[in-house]
Amino acid sequence: MGHPATEVVPVVRELLERIAVAAGVEATVDVHEDGDHVTAEYVGPDLGLLIGHHGQTIDAIQHLAYRIASGGEQPKKQIVVDAAGYRERRAVALRAAADQAAEAAVHDRRPVSLDAMTALERKVIHEHLKDRYDVETYSEGQEPARRLVVAPLVD
Repeated sequence: MGHPATEVVPVVRELLERIAVAAGVEATVDVHEDGDHVTAEYVGPDLGLLIGHHGQTIDAIQHLAYRIASGGEQPKKQIVVDAAGYRERRAVALRAAADQAAEAAVHDRRPVSLDAMTALERKVIHEHLKDRYDVETYSEGQEPARRLVVAPLVD
């Protein structure tokens, strides 16, 4: 059974604090609730270990927090776990890579394949490019090597 909404914040805070201690990382955890969103952020001087390569560790922590807070049920709240503003910095970098890939795909008239990335990261790029009339995006390959392709639309 899932945790009542009022219990989600302390449950998420305790989980994140325990993970930081277990990883030997000095960090505080800032958790706030806004409607149906719970945002938890690690704050500290060196959070690279909690972020991981391309955010794989912070994505895993977010998935754990989501699963634990929901208790296996469909949760009422979306949970975002971040560390030192990593998610916004990564989104900016992903959008820039998406723009470069789109320009290359249109210029060279060929599909451009991006590096393997998580489903969350692929979604950022799909969303960023969805309103362009000259390219389409799709994913190919199997996890964890699944990658996003930006292809020119032939007129």
